[in-house]
Amino acid sequence: MKAADFDAWMRQGQAAVESALQAWVPADAPAGLGEAMRYGVLDGGKRLRPLLVLAAAQATGGAPAAAMRAAVAVELIHAYSLIHDDMPCMDNDVLRRGKPTVHVRFGEAQAMLAGDAMHTLAFEVLTASPGAEAGFELEPALQARLCALLARASGHAGMAGGQAIDLASVGRPLTEAQLRDMHRRKTGALLLASVQMGAACGHIDARAWEALCDFGAALGLAFQVVDDILDVTQESATLGKTAGKDLDANKPTYVTVLGLDAARRHAAELHAQARAALARSGLTDVAALAQLADRVVDRDN
Repeated sequence: MKAADFDAWMRQGQAAVESALQAWVPADAPAGLGEAMRYGVLDGGKRLRPLLVLAAAQATGGAPAAAMRAAVAVELIHAYSLIHDDMPCMDNDVLRRGKPTVHVRFGEAQAMLAGDAMHTLAFEVLTASPGAEAGFELEPALQARLCALLARASGHAGMAGGQAIDLASVGRPLTEAQLRDMHRRKTGALLLASVQMGAACGHIDARAWEALCDFGAALGLAFQVVDDILDVTQESATLGKTAGKDLDANKPTYVTVLGLDAARRHAAELHAQARAALARSGLTDVAALAQLADRVVDRDN
């Protein structure tokens, strides 16, 4: 896939996800809750996780309607996690996606509720009864599988567990293995689940499933390594969030544990692992997944 073709594919996917989020995140939730929810998820972000869902579904012949529900659900989980992570009791950040964080804009209580509501909305989106909405129905078996993948990735075994380790590690040295475990959970699990959920919408044998899981795991860790590098090499205006935050908070990162040059080499190694996993999957339509892996590593925000 040529870069221009991929850019067109990405823009189309981002626009479709944005349209679905506009339709499914309620503006009329009571007492201003809808406004806070929409502020936290609309009109911002690269939509990497939903794009991974769509690309994996495309690679496995998945139904576009099912893939879109999975894409929206994973983005809702991601957005809720950012709202909660930015709060004073967590990372205490004031800038996200180039604008004030939700708790700064709406207050801490409303931010907490907005995150809670998006968390539950994600699973509501995944449990559309067949025939409920023409073109957007999911069969019960697929609903259950998608819900299980997303719940595991976002709960104690994944994102929430990784955040707990992160908070407990402030000011404490971690080994590379401990750091990898934290980020495999905190960041990697949801990126891996994005690939798995897209693949689950299609038709795939055990070999291809294992290869895509290896791809998602390597990509998820590469994303965090690059994130740690950007935190010390880019300005806040470029990142759209506060640069140097982890260093100021005395948090262990791949840069503090490995050093900047070694962290860059590790990101390149993980990128190569992700590409190799795609090559052994036996799937033919993996160009979008490959291009997404390239963009994860070669990015400035």
